[in-house]
Amino acid sequence: MIPLDKPVPCRYYHKRNRKTKSRDSAGGIAIPDQALLSYYAYRLLGAVMPLVPPRIGYAFFACLGNLAYAMSKASRENVLDNLRHVLGTQADKTRLEQVARQIFRNQACNYYDLFRVASLSAAQIERLVNIHGLQHIDEALSAGKGLIVVSAHFGNLDVVVQAFALRHYPITVIAEHLQPEKLYQYVVSLRASKGIKIIPVDSFLRPLFKALRNNEIVGLAADRNLTETGTVVEFFGAPALLPDGHVRLALRTGAKLAMAFSIRKPDNTFEVFVEPPLPLENTGDLKADVRSGMAKLVGILEKYIGQHPEQWVMFQPVWKLPEHLRNSA
Repeated sequence: MIPLDKPVPCRYYHKRNRKTKSRDSAGGIAIPDQALLSYYAYRLLGAVMPLVPPRIGYAFFACLGNLAYAMSKASRENVLDNLRHVLGTQADKTRLEQVARQIFRNQACNYYDLFRVASLSAAQIERLVNIHGLQHIDEALSAGKGLIVVSAHFGNLDVVVQAFALRHYPITVIAEHLQPEKLYQYVVSLRASKGIKIIPVDSFLRPLFKALRNNEIVGLAADRNLTETGTVVEFFGAPALLPDGHVRLALRTGAKLAMAFSIRKPDNTFEVFVEPPLPLENTGDLKADVRSGMAKLVGILEKYIGQHPEQWVMFQPVWKLPEHLRNSA
């Protein structure tokens, strides 16, 4: 089964690749590693799923989500731990498991969307995505310094972002660098099919500065820390290490920073909400300004995740601090 949280990330690939390429007891053909199998599975599903009617496709992937919930113990425990922070002590086991299962189903449906997104027409995307708050984007871009749009692993990205690209907003998005490389390139080809630009998180980030200088949009995530750097903030009442690069980038470049979230509806259409740009303080005290900006950003994160926890498709433990920060938190 394809892991529903994500394929193999770059930083783990080479170590796992050495371990999983083994030969059978008779010295026969090497057993393919998980990442390579993921690539071939993606190619197969990317060829087949555009031919499957949505009613059948979503039902099939929802079943895969239920199966993944039952079989993926580590991811299930991570999701449940995250939900305990979000829903609080008043949420009983039944409520936690109900929301967690829906998260797995939503993420599985996101995979169906990924595999068919390149085949969707502009008219189909227009029918699927309803955007509220486009005026906030236009107003931010009128300042001429670009716009940083920050979201979470929330709702859907692969279809929703195309709706902005089809409205001729130039968008550059940071993405995790999957391995093997041909898997990453294939996923990029699907996501970039309507014109967005995608750069891997482990590459030089000059394209971000260039995009902002050109008064374009840069998309970043606010809820997953890939580098163990950032700011420890109070998030749903407990310390969490969240990335702060988006706030730092806005302070450095003068670009506006706004948040946006998509919500998957029961009929698998999407409502998108663009918030007004955050009023960031730039006093010259960078550390204080970053903390102030992060506090404002986290408040909006809590609003959307708290209201729609089933949309938060986060499969990593958000509140697990790196060891060097646990005593100081």
